[in-house]
Amino acid sequence: MELISEASIGTGKLRLVKGDITERAVDAIVNAANSHLQHGGGVAAAIVRKGGSLIQNESDKAGVTPVGQVAVTQAGKLPCKAVIHAVGPQMGEGNEDEKLKNAVVNSLKAAAERGFISISMPAISSGIFGFPKDRCAQILVGTSKRFLEDNPTTSVKIIEFCIYDDVTLGYFRREFE
Repeated sequence: MELISEASIGTGKLRLVKGDITERAVDAIVNAANSHLQHGGGVAAAIVRKGGSLIQNESDKAGVTPVGQVAVTQAGKLPCKAVIHAVGPQMGEGNEDEKLKNAVVNSLKAAAERGFISISMPAISSGIFGFPKDRCAQILVGTSKRFLEDNPTTSVKIIEFCIYDDVTLGYFRREFE
């Protein structure tokens, strides 16, 4: 894990790290999920592979989750306490920016409801769902910043963006500047 940037927002912090989200020792990690919570590719597959079948089993019980909403499962063998499965939009389905904002806000609310202090999220929807990486970075960073500003008493104090590839990292780095 490599710390790229950090910014204080009110009583909290936004953090940008380069690395593997499945190795993050935070209270919760966010999984970029599809609405059926079938974790067969990308970040989702890595999370289940390292965390164990418990994650997929609990996801199966949660059932279909609408775009912009979240489901929460245990973390299995991962170093975090929980996995928040955020269903991001696929490009072309309409109203994608608003749906992505909702996925971020609902992830942060789910963490706060559980009293979590730290959360790490990937670039939701910017992989196989085709969401433009620059807009993804703008929405994730901007929405998280607003969440900390609007909720000064939230338990969530560290919102981290864990990015694996250099191209996506570049867009997030610009948002931090």
